[in-house]
Amino acid sequence: MNNNARQSAKELLEFALEMTRECGATAMKYYGRGDPNVKFDDDLITEAENAIVSTAGRNLERLSVKPVIYGEGKIGTSYKHGGGGYLWVIDPIDGTASFQAGIPVWGISVALFENFWPIFGIFYMPVTDELYWAMEGDTAYKNSEKIEIGEIHEIDNESLLLTYSRFHQDYSSTFPGKIRNLGSAAAHIMYVASGRAEGALFKNVSFKDLAAAQIILNAAGGEIIFLNGQTFHLNDYIDGQKITETLIAVPRGEFRYISGYIK
Repeated sequence: MNNNARQSAKELLEFALEMTRECGATAMKYYGRGDPNVKFDDDLITEAENAIVSTAGRNLERLSVKPVIYGEGKIGTSYKHGGGGYLWVIDPIDGTASFQAGIPVWGISVALFENFWPIFGIFYMPVTDELYWAMEGDTAYKNSEKIEIGEIHEIDNESLLLTYSRFHQDYSSTFPGKIRNLGSAAAHIMYVASGRAEGALFKNVSFKDLAAAQIILNAAGGEIIFLNGQTFHLNDYIDGQKITETLIAVPRGEFRYISGYIK
């Protein structure tokens, strides 16, 4: 990569796609190696996440502008010109329980913001080699194939609603189709973005969890809204606080059509 001048958004995206795949290769060295004698192998997850972040960090150091990585130090609040306002947001493993158990629904998220405005988002699922990505306001892709939600069809017994693990403790549902939890909020959102699920509910997530996924969903024709109908602004949570209210990812304009099934 040219280190003598500020890279264009397109150059940075190409760089980030390559970097994310490399992070995926690092993750696969640890995938499914969880201790079967414990419910959750914290040591494996910590080791894997540290290795993935280290891989990303080595790549980011090649850029012409010193990278600012979300979660490392204080984030500036003033406008910076010339790339100084870039913020890289990396979630090394979304779906840690699946990762350590050897279940393929997990992935790595990478997003770039400039002065708090989204530039692009990437979500990579290494086991299935599914690379989702989009420039903000542009077309969404899965690998080299364009994805979009399209028109929502009638909800029936073949429709799919994705939820978080404790959904049944918080809500009752009259949704006539299949209700599933696959273990990764970002993967759930990608399935909505590619038209494979009608909606996805999630809670107790953070800015880092949603930064890339929301960009891709928006580009595919979807949106994230609070389940109570209020507008959701991700940047309200850039300080890292958990989003404890329930959110739903849906095709744009179809919030009430899906939320009406949930009480």
